[in-house]
Amino acid sequence: MKAILPGRYPQLVYGDLPRPVPKPGQLLVRVRAAGINRADLVQAAGHYPPPPGESAVLGLEVAGEVVVIGDDVADFAIGDAVFGLVPGGAYAEYCVLDAALAIRKPEVLSWAEAASLPEVWMTVWLNLVELGELQAGQRLLVHAGASGIGAAAIQLGKRLGAVVFATVGSFEKAAWCTALGADRVINYREQDFVLEVKAAGGADLILETVGGDYLGRDQQCLNRDGRLIVIGLLRGTSAELNLGLLLVKRQRVLGSALRSQSLAVKTRLAQALAAHIVPAVVKGALRPSLDRVFAARDVQAAHDYVAQNRNRGKVVLAFD
Repeated sequence: MKAILPGRYPQLVYGDLPRPVPKPGQLLVRVRAAGINRADLVQAAGHYPPPPGESAVLGLEVAGEVVVIGDDVADFAIGDAVFGLVPGGAYAEYCVLDAALAIRKPEVLSWAEAASLPEVWMTVWLNLVELGELQAGQRLLVHAGASGIGAAAIQLGKRLGAVVFATVGSFEKAAWCTALGADRVINYREQDFVLEVKAAGGADLILETVGGDYLGRDQQCLNRDGRLIVIGLLRGTSAELNLGLLLVKRQRVLGSALRSQSLAVKTRLAQALAAHIVPAVVKGALRPSLDRVFAARDVQAAHDYVAQNRNRGKVVLAFD
């Protein structure tokens, strides 16, 4: 099969690899589209290896047709259109997908739209609903609001009844986040998000995708009993926290990652995606927020596009 060769990172070379074989409980999928995530860029740079025993090929989101069914799988048939989360391997013509994480693709969704859903929506469900315990009427701050994660978090936050703040780096991205439902969008190049959020009543939950020195600033605008969930490290791995503020305001700081979760946790999140998110997307109540689709052979251009923060929403590779 054709795939992005893992032995060539950080170069993204399109070449030949053996086709994977599904184990019991797994499906082999003919890949039609694969989502691109920041984690892929970090892995290509050598800083985010796959879990032990998993494919070293990039790619965490896949959509395609079932071509081989492993033992102990009863709910799928050859030719079924599915999508789902994988621990790696999606940047290829064929990819193994755990049947427990496979979701049937509605006909109204394109392959690219389906591939854009699993990682971002499962991530925001985990962090806003399960860990963040976001309630109606609370205030949510989403950093990098125009990213795939940001777009999903804005929409889910509003669907849960929260007041949503988002940070972005341009006027165009601010307008786009407003159209998604954000109540207040802050251009960090022109405004101090701490002052803006505090003036609007502070935040009860912050989804932190930036990391670094943002954490100390997040603390300043976090309310009493507020939760700060760190899922990204674009500005670095070191941060300084005010422990006095942490104690006095009973703030909670959590680290969260989807890729290293157990299959049981991922299965629960996939079920939430299938039960709550996909029907809303089909009805038009939620948007996939698909920005651009690149041909698989143009994977380097696609990564550059994401690395340069040019995207608004998700970027996807097409394997046609």
